[in-house]
Amino acid sequence: MGTEPPSCRSCLLGSAPVMGRGSRLGVPLCPCPPRGHSPGSAKAGAAGGSVTSEQIEHLHRRFKQLSQDQLTIRKENFDSIPDLEFNPIRGKIVHAFFDKRNLRQESDGLAEEINFEDFLTIMSYFRPIEMNMDEEQLDRFRKEKLKFLFHMYDSDHDGKITLQEYRNVVEELLSGNPHLEKESARSIADGAMMEAASICVGQMGPDQVYEGITFEDFLKMWQGIDIETKMHVRFLNVDTIAHCY
Repeated sequence: MGTEPPSCRSCLLGSAPVMGRGSRLGVPLCPCPPRGHSPGSAKAGAAGGSVTSEQIEHLHRRFKQLSQDQLTIRKENFDSIPDLEFNPIRGKIVHAFFDKRNLRQESDGLAEEINFEDFLTIMSYFRPIEMNMDEEQLDRFRKEKLKFLFHMYDSDHDGKITLQEYRNVVEELLSGNPHLEKESARSIADGAMMEAASICVGQMGPDQVYEGITFEDFLKMWQGIDIETKMHVRFLNVDTIAHCY
């Protein structure tokens, strides 16, 4: 299944492939990297590693444009990104920026607004791999990226990706493809869920029900698949090159 949605005309924050080892449908994550609050003291949250002052200044300019020179960004600010309007998973992309799980907050749910440091935390999930990372850092880096992706599927925040949640994502992703009907999208989702069960549980009994993909299951499914270099944004490129893998 090599079908991919068309590349967005502006920038892609990377691609979040549909689960399954045989099926790699790219999910474009596309809010042209925005901008924020006070660049001097901000940290790169998620996976650790260094961020230069030049990179922070670049993101700060983008944050300011998106926030219209305010100290925080709200969901409606994303309405000013024209290409995001046509992204089939627009809602999930915006949701990810305000998901408190991604913001590393103790409480659950969605934040009403995010400041520049929150914005840097979200953007850090898309940072490219650093050549000087040791094995432990690489493992943590990979898990942070996969957890961000996992949260996009786990819409009810219960720690599992159910069949219905996965169907919803696949249907949204393929909604703009005139050659695939809704039933085909369901078949793709159902097949991927069966594959997940076989990888994570093994042979199941006739009365056994696979309740959903946990994060540990998710890690097993992605074992041996490169996510480190594909889910990122190029911080140093002011014009941000489009990526669709």
